[in-house]
Amino acid sequence: MDNRIGEMELFLRVVESGSFSKAAQLTRTTPSTVSKLISRIEARLGVRLIERSTRQLAVTPEGQQFYDRAQTLLNDLYDMERSLRTGTAQLQGVVRINASVAFGTLALEPLLPAFWQAYPDIQIDLSLSDAMTDLYLERTDIAFRVGKLQDSSLTARFIGAAQRHIVASPTYLAQHGMPATLEDLDHHACLGFNFRRNTPVWPLKNNGRVIERSIRGPLLANNGESVRRMALAGMGLAHLADFHIRSDLQANRLVEVLPDIGRDSEDIHAIFPGSRNVPQRVRVFLDFTLPRLKCFLKN
Repeated sequence: MDNRIGEMELFLRVVESGSFSKAAQLTRTTPSTVSKLISRIEARLGVRLIERSTRQLAVTPEGQQFYDRAQTLLNDLYDMERSLRTGTAQLQGVVRINASVAFGTLALEPLLPAFWQAYPDIQIDLSLSDAMTDLYLERTDIAFRVGKLQDSSLTARFIGAAQRHIVASPTYLAQHGMPATLEDLDHHACLGFNFRRNTPVWPLKNNGRVIERSIRGPLLANNGESVRRMALAGMGLAHLADFHIRSDLQANRLVEVLPDIGRDSEDIHAIFPGSRNVPQRVRVFLDFTLPRLKCFLKN
């Protein structure tokens, strides 16, 4: 009997685990059986889905397309079965989401209670991290990205733009003075991030151009919330998105410095596998949250 559902499930395990042997362990079979089944799929489709080497597997563009469509099809199948088993047509299942710490805390989390009122049987699996994650390896349905997007087969929905500001606490400025020029930053503690590159930089304006200027300071963190807290503690200058520090600026806990060179904007997108064939539970989450997130960024 033709078992294409089983073949698709096996292919997903191969892509997500990165090897035939790991996929075999997950499915309680043998690497040779996994290899034969993948070859059978490729022979039936007439395309190469995975490039094999002694060190690793690489998914071809056709393989990525097959993965996206198979994942959507299986998710819809599982959703349908869950609805039929419970005797209800309500949407159910898990939506796995990844977002930066600040955006997730300030923008996404406040929307969840109202979302659950509308869709009480959808569970949100929320992971907050400023580091980039692989949606396929982490089995993530939606990721909210701040900054320039990498070229990929993922679908992106534009939400809005966040403007960044250089800020410091009044305590820090009273002790160290207000920087007046770009060069003054060399004499100030600048709080940075550790996940972008080996040398921490801030994107700043210089003679009308945006440059990446190296910075030095007491902290390199993997999330903006740690940087914000240390700025509030008077440990140095920070370069953070307006939505992240909006309440601090309004309450004068932080003060903007060097607005002519420090303000730059970053686009924010929701990215997800697939396009038209997105699982219904993912689609309703996007339809519910994206208009509200756009309003959040504008306010």
